[in-house]
Amino acid sequence: MAALLLSAFTGLLNETALNMAYTEIMADFQISTATAQWLTTGFLLVMGILVPLSAYLNQTYTTRQLYITALSLLSLGTFVAALAPAFSLLLLARIIQASGLGILMPLMINILLLIFPPKRRGTVMGIMSLVILCGPAFGPSFSGFITEYFTWHYIFWTTLPIFLLLLAFGWKVVQNVTVPRKLKFDIPSFLLSSLGFGGIVFGFSMAGEGSGEFVSTEVILPILIGFTALIIFSKRQFKIEQPLLNLRVLKYPMYVFGLFAVFVGHMIIMSQAILLPMFLKTGLAITGLIAGLILLPAEACNGIMSVVIGRLMDKYGPKWLVIPGFALLIVTTFLFSGISRDISIAAFILLHIGLIIGVTMISSPSQTNGLNQLPRKYYPDGTAIVNTLMQIAGALGTAVSVSLLTKGQHNYMISGEAAGENIVAEALIAGVQYAFSFLVVITIIGFVASLFIKRVNV
Repeated sequence: MAALLLSAFTGLLNETALNMAYTEIMADFQISTATAQWLTTGFLLVMGILVPLSAYLNQTYTTRQLYITALSLLSLGTFVAALAPAFSLLLLARIIQASGLGILMPLMINILLLIFPPKRRGTVMGIMSLVILCGPAFGPSFSGFITEYFTWHYIFWTTLPIFLLLLAFGWKVVQNVTVPRKLKFDIPSFLLSSLGFGGIVFGFSMAGEGSGEFVSTEVILPILIGFTALIIFSKRQFKIEQPLLNLRVLKYPMYVFGLFAVFVGHMIIMSQAILLPMFLKTGLAITGLIAGLILLPAEACNGIMSVVIGRLMDKYGPKWLVIPGFALLIVTTFLFSGISRDISIAAFILLHIGLIIGVTMISSPSQTNGLNQLPRKYYPDGTAIVNTLMQIAGALGTAVSVSLLTKGQHNYMISGEAAGENIVAEALIAGVQYAFSFLVVITIIGFVASLFIKRVNV
């Protein structure tokens, strides 16, 4: 279990590790912010496409086979990224990394469900939440330190030895937990799911180009194609004998709420992971190292609170955590939507801590409660859908945040308020405010939905 958790943490750290290095990467390859964000959006998009396969993979191959394959891909992708002389090769390396993490994440959750009883899952899922939330949250701090003293390539040179050691360690200690069985792989379902998720994320990402306009053919058309493909995909899953994803898990209401809560939580985590580093580095003109240190306290608090919240979940259930968690998110996202250059570092740190803890309070308890409602035979499908939505949420969070950031910057530049030597910084801050206003709306919807949460009897 230790090998899986550490591998997942290091892999998830790679999701956002480049966020603090965007400025240097954009300068090296002469690319725009909208193009650079594909290093994160593309990473999550590939995971979102591959994760639906996890139910099939977890039932068809052994635990050792999947672990070794995942770590081999993560190691290969990291090595290629460290050497990348061009943006296209760096993007390819990110795709290879995402392929490995897309196999590893569902494997970890499925094993946790199989080896731990329901009454202990709150604590265990709290530890897993530490990995899932702290990995992406720690990425900007890690990369901020690296880019202060070295080039962005060393982000990958630093993590490569860890992946290689975990590969060797896992080769010796990882044991098979499941018994493989032969299943038919439905190619049309895979193509439909890929087109569906890919079309939606691509459409939102295109809004980040130019002035961030959402009402355009290149934005709306891919989204419509994506939703259409997902509708066809969903209908097909109920008709075929061996579905790629068994969508019958969606008949369990607390599981569905868990999906929604995880979606909102991961969208917020990935959004803030790209918005706040840019605010600190460009808006406040703070160095990468100092920005990383400013973001670090929230990650430390998250590490402590993840375990505490897991134990509270086991004892009291999700209601007394999820509802206050959404309330805390409403407050913090609202205050971030009005952030300015006048904010003190102490106030920024407190707001950031509140935001991260709020996400932890809703994600882990909701997910644990929802998975507890599923019969054992649905665990592979349940974890696959959770992980799929988690990655799509991250991809959409990144894409929509950059789109709204771009739109906010554009609106500021043409508003007549743009003047003075700090025009670039002020425009970016206006974009950050614009993006956080969207997150306020999302959290309010989540709060209303959380009022109906109920504890599942196990």
